[in-house]
Amino acid sequence: MEVIRHIASHARRFRGPVVTLGSFDGVHRGHQAILGTVVGDARARGDEAVVLTFEPHPVAVLRPGHAPPVLTPLAERLRLIAAAGIDVVVLQRFTRAFAAHTAEEFVAAFVVERLRAAKVVAGHSVSFGRERRGNAELLAELGAAHGFAVQVVGPVLVDGQAVSSSGVRRAIAAGDVRLAATLLGRPHRVRGRVVRGAGRGARIGVPTANLRLRPGMLPPEGVYAVRTVVAGVARPGVANLGRNPTFGPDAPVTLEVHLFDFAGDLYGAPCEVGFVERLRGEVRFPSVDALVDQIRRDAAAARTLLARDDAREE
Repeated sequence: MEVIRHIASHARRFRGPVVTLGSFDGVHRGHQAILGTVVGDARARGDEAVVLTFEPHPVAVLRPGHAPPVLTPLAERLRLIAAAGIDVVVLQRFTRAFAAHTAEEFVAAFVVERLRAAKVVAGHSVSFGRERRGNAELLAELGAAHGFAVQVVGPVLVDGQAVSSSGVRRAIAAGDVRLAATLLGRPHRVRGRVVRGAGRGARIGVPTANLRLRPGMLPPEGVYAVRTVVAGVARPGVANLGRNPTFGPDAPVTLEVHLFDFAGDLYGAPCEVGFVERLRGEVRFPSVDALVDQIRRDAAAARTLLARDDAREE
């Protein structure tokens, strides 16, 4: 997939691509429906499938104190968009100057002049232009005026609920990572690098990979069944996200993952943790022995749950 930055000064010329636009944070099942429509249409026409997306998130620029937590960092968002079959991503830096374009100016300058779109596929809740005045209805009017087709996709419903990035965030914030995975089409993931911790896990017989996390949305503190990719290998496990109150107050939040049936040195390895289900909240135990007993119960519960999920998928 080709990634173009600074489209205003880029020499790339387009010849009637099928285009979609939006932030695509999460690349959830609603986004996937849009991307699939773009790719299918582009292939049928013999044209390119193009995504026009923005970085950083518009709210982070326009109302910094109200910016939503990021579901998919840029590199992951681009990877997921590429996996959908998109040919070109135009990555537009979102600034206050860019946000000052009216909806009509934005379409004329970017969709028509720069991209020369033959067709625009948009989500039902699309918004664009100054003060988000542009919507699906206006896009159809502008398409008729400028000579490009418009198709509106969605909403995509899951159990009667319209899939949206805000809905995914609400599910994660509530600890309902199972629902979040249903809306995303995959478990919600966080990424980081394995670093040296206090070494307590190894001393109590439950070695853990301790992560230095990259920015991204975290679920509530607690214990989770997880699927982890570390050093390029997928492994099931159980994770504790929290402050380890049994060992003292005021500790920073850490993510520690116990990988099942694994023994080895992972320090420095990149790691991706997918949250499958929340098992319980974090608890301060009266003793280390009580903590170890609970960890073993948590591990057994996570094994059973993950095995059951695997059996369902076969």
